[in-house]
Amino acid sequence: MNDPVPAADAASKGTASRGLSRFVPIAILLGVLITGLLLGWQRYFTLDYLAEAREGIKAFASQNGLLAALIYVLGYAVATAVAFPAAWLLTVAGGFVYGAFLGGTLAAIGATIGASVLFWAAKTAFGDSLRQRVGGFVDRAAKGFENNAFSYMLALRLAPIFPFTVVNVLPALLKVPFSTYFIATLIGILPGALVYASIGQGLETVLIEVAESGRDVSIGDLITPGLSLGLLGLALLAIAPPIFKVVRSRWLKA
Repeated sequence: MNDPVPAADAASKGTASRGLSRFVPIAILLGVLITGLLLGWQRYFTLDYLAEAREGIKAFASQNGLLAALIYVLGYAVATAVAFPAAWLLTVAGGFVYGAFLGGTLAAIGATIGASVLFWAAKTAFGDSLRQRVGGFVDRAAKGFENNAFSYMLALRLAPIFPFTVVNVLPALLKVPFSTYFIATLIGILPGALVYASIGQGLETVLIEVAESGRDVSIGDLITPGLSLGLLGLALLAIAPPIFKVVRSRWLKA
């Protein structure tokens, strides 16, 4: 008869199992991303595919109403959660199908849900343990975020200069509360989503003009310097309150 496993060994195995379980959500997201790339789903995230399939997409949306909108939001959420390349093109597609306001709103909702899932998965897997390992720098950055978390998150969402996936994950390492993350993400994403959706609303005209010129459609046909400058201006407005607070504090101490 085998000797029973010592209580200490059982506890150690239980702790190890719980330690590994925190990686399950991020592993699932990574698995979906790898599967999608291996199956070639990225071919659906191109302007050329959108140009080819636009009539079929519009027909499906008009025939299925609420179901089609739900599929769009969930699809956007999944694409954002797994950080699928060029997921932003879904915003343009949303504007093309549903118009600037409804398309942008649906895109913002889907993106916020997906970003929140990735935030939660990253925080579960790496948040506390990574902060403990790297120590000082992350702790100092986290304290700065804690003081003005909403304004900083809003600025990061509005500014088009930071990769979207990085902004999804970084707050998980900087002790940003989930509620602050979710609300700032929804509000911060919405202006840009409405802008890109408005581009999608006029996509038909762009595609006709490009076809007449005899060349393939490109991102440059959709995005103008004025668009980027406008989003940057919104980001500067969002970050103004904490900057004013610091300046006022130093002025009072002088």
